[in-house]
Amino acid sequence: MINFDIDKLQHTHSNNFFLMAGPCAIESEEMAMRIADKVKTITDKLEIPYIFKGSYRKANRSKGSSFTGIGDEKALKILEKVGQTFGIPTVTDIHESAEASMAAAYVDVLQIPAFLCRQTDLLIAAAQTGKVVNVKKGQFLSAGSMKFAVEKIIEAGNNRVVLTDRGNTFGYQDLIVDYRGLPEMQSFGVPVVMDCTHSLQQPNQSSGVTGGKPELIGTIAKAAIAVGADGLFIETHPDPANAKSDGANMLHLDRLEELLEKLIKIRKAVI
Repeated sequence: MINFDIDKLQHTHSNNFFLMAGPCAIESEEMAMRIADKVKTITDKLEIPYIFKGSYRKANRSKGSSFTGIGDEKALKILEKVGQTFGIPTVTDIHESAEASMAAAYVDVLQIPAFLCRQTDLLIAAAQTGKVVNVKKGQFLSAGSMKFAVEKIIEAGNNRVVLTDRGNTFGYQDLIVDYRGLPEMQSFGVPVVMDCTHSLQQPNQSSGVTGGKPELIGTIAKAAIAVGADGLFIETHPDPANAKSDGANMLHLDRLEELLEKLIKIRKAVI
């Protein structure tokens, strides 16, 4: 694991934005290593700090038959291997308090899913591991409400907090991004990330499989950089159509470098 300082991820005029990217779920070691290798090569070239993302288990699924994972320990060991092989920090979701210490043994950042961002026991358990805690803003919450999540973690003795916006509920089957929330959450003194893929989800579909609008990933990302996001969260896969989880809103891996090059230009123009 990598002992990294999130202060280096904070928005400054001299540093680039950072990137959390990888598959929605750990499908196999080969796939995780392939994605990490490609993204690491790109981010090294573009001088973008990189954190590999992969969920060791997907607990929030529309249907009971949906893919949830390849096994907790197996997936966590793959995340650990990715970090060790490429010398990069890794991030994964946790869903219950008991998972915090287990996942913390393998990864550098513990991520709190949006639907669980108000779960006090979960936030405290994550904080007490000493790991960086990335809390996704609930679709049902205002940006201002996230100050309480930050306070809970800090009061538990951990000031290594990141907040991630992933859009707001808009009707029953859509999301919309309110970019005013990014500077508002930055006012809490923590790095703020824009989730460019989950913010394009179309949940609650009659098929039981969440839809999405991946063609707008670039639009979300460019707007986020323009308003000063510290980092971006992008799920990416070499074959989204056949990904085992959330393929409907992932960026094709082959399109990542071109997008990041455009985003660097935007950042240079606005800082």
